[in-house]
Amino acid sequence: MKINSRQELEELAALYKKALECQKKQILICSETACVASGSLEIYDKMQEIMKEKNIDCVVKLEKDPHEGVGVKKSGCHGFCEMAPLIRIEPGGLLYTKVKPEDCEEIVEKTILHDEIIDRLIYRDNTGNPYIHIDEIPFYAKQTRIALEHSGKIDSESIEEYIAIGGYSAMAKALFDMTPEGIVDEITKASLRGRGGGGFPTGKKWSQVLRQEEEEKYVVCNGDEGDPGAFMDRSMMEGDSHKVIEGMIIAGIATKAHHGYIYVRAEYPLAVERLKMAIESAEEAGLLGENILGSGFDFDLQISQGAGAFVCGEGSALTASIEGNRGMPRVKPPRTVEKGLFQKPTVLNNVETYCNVPPIILKGADWYAQFGPENSHGTKAFALTGNVNNTGLIEVPMGTKLKDVIFDIGGGVKGGKFKAVQIGGPSGGCLCITPTVDHLDMHLDFDSLKKIGAMIGSGGLVVMDDTNCMVEVARFFMNFTQNESCGKCVPCREGTKRMLEILTDITEGRGTLEDLDKLEELAEMISATALCGLGKTAASPVVSSLKYFRDEFIAHVVDKKCPAGQCKALVNFRIDPDQCVGCTKCARNCPVNAISGEVKKPHSIDVTKCIKCGACMENCNFHAISQG
Repeated sequence: MKINSRQELEELAALYKKALECQKKQILICSETACVASGSLEIYDKMQEIMKEKNIDCVVKLEKDPHEGVGVKKSGCHGFCEMAPLIRIEPGGLLYTKVKPEDCEEIVEKTILHDEIIDRLIYRDNTGNPYIHIDEIPFYAKQTRIALEHSGKIDSESIEEYIAIGGYSAMAKALFDMTPEGIVDEITKASLRGRGGGGFPTGKKWSQVLRQEEEEKYVVCNGDEGDPGAFMDRSMMEGDSHKVIEGMIIAGIATKAHHGYIYVRAEYPLAVERLKMAIESAEEAGLLGENILGSGFDFDLQISQGAGAFVCGEGSALTASIEGNRGMPRVKPPRTVEKGLFQKPTVLNNVETYCNVPPIILKGADWYAQFGPENSHGTKAFALTGNVNNTGLIEVPMGTKLKDVIFDIGGGVKGGKFKAVQIGGPSGGCLCITPTVDHLDMHLDFDSLKKIGAMIGSGGLVVMDDTNCMVEVARFFMNFTQNESCGKCVPCREGTKRMLEILTDITEGRGTLEDLDKLEELAEMISATALCGLGKTAASPVVSSLKYFRDEFIAHVVDKKCPAGQCKALVNFRIDPDQCVGCTKCARNCPVNAISGEVKKPHSIDVTKCIKCGACMENCNFHAISQG
């Protein structure tokens, strides 16, 4: 299949669209990493097997010749990870949750053949209310999908289905109807800002590369995504690879660049596999490579796999890694737009940014501007994790309130009371509720968060309840950052090490009030003098935790207590003699024999032997054991 012109692309799209519409049913089986881990590929194989047994025409690959049948597809992420594995059935948007291979025959027999709903597979909220159709489920109802618009709706491995829904038409428009300057102006007018963390205006970056007189330029996609708990870019690469590619080609047209690299961590094997398939199929179709659609424009694309270093999310470290060098940031200027990959002008954006480009080119900047506040137009994808009922991948308009994300989309806090959200990963900060602060009405956009010292980052949202210790949370992120420091500059290498030592002392009962002052001094020094953006934001989780939860730090250093009961060194278990009946169950389950006492008489704990594992309290049926 070689497409030689825009007209041929449009004709082929019409044929594929008609073939897609002829499928009387479509079974979209979520096949991104989380669902695959839950057994979705077994469901995919089982569906085909059952249809073959029942002599049902099973369509696994879209062909140009339309014929009725049932499409069985490996779709991208449906988002609702809490309910995996997921199956979406079209038409109608029916969603089945927690599907097992043994459910497949019933799904085929009842739903596919007779349009019956299988009650036990539909989603129910915490109160038991049933939801049959995906758009009615609260998790999806307040979402607006632009970057993720196709994920979960088409075959993630099919260029034919991508073309059928209008794929590569934005590229064709950019090639034949727009000038490079016109493309840059449209992206600028749309106020698209980089979704990788810093929120730098994409149009401004592209215009800087376009102005460079060098003939050789590069377009680079950052798919490294190293934040703990973040999986937005991974899901887009797995579920909508062609959209990433199309966005990169448009960036190449806009900046007169002819070479592209997608930098993906090797820890994302499925994303790498899907990207390779997409690149090969696009090349075969003439949508990548030389003389794309007969326009005279050339663009080639390669995948570069990283080893998973967090610092390689920084632009100059990322380009150094692609070049085969150790991924370490360099002093700037010159900037990446002037001397980036192989010392040539380079456009560098993350996966989500490129996924926003095709719809902007197709529908225009004015359409895009209807989402989000001024200077933060569009939507943002978040990985919603932690102590929340509905975990998963979401996309909401910029400026959406935090409470809407947690309580409407997320379904509220699981088993506790909302305390805080860590936003932006190791480079971000806390949004929280305290006696003096309530961030639940905070708007999630670049400028609003910047005002309170937080940032969207790549889009991690980790929800915490009242059982989470904020001192330990700060120590966890500092431990991550310190381990991931490349070590090139002293402030980051030594400063984060010292901050980690202090935080460890505080969580283990050796902290002092002077240590709190030292943390703030070190944080200020590192932020002011570190070489790269990752180092400059390394102390952010500590700074925000100290700002909003200083009383917890003081309890650790003055009272030598952890209010949340999470820091083992500061927790002591005791047995209430009035509640203890002497059943001996706690003693029998203590791994270090720290509990003694006679049968039917109150027991006691030897604190010098106790390792504070909590097994005694877990096994006490009479609530006689407490911690404090």
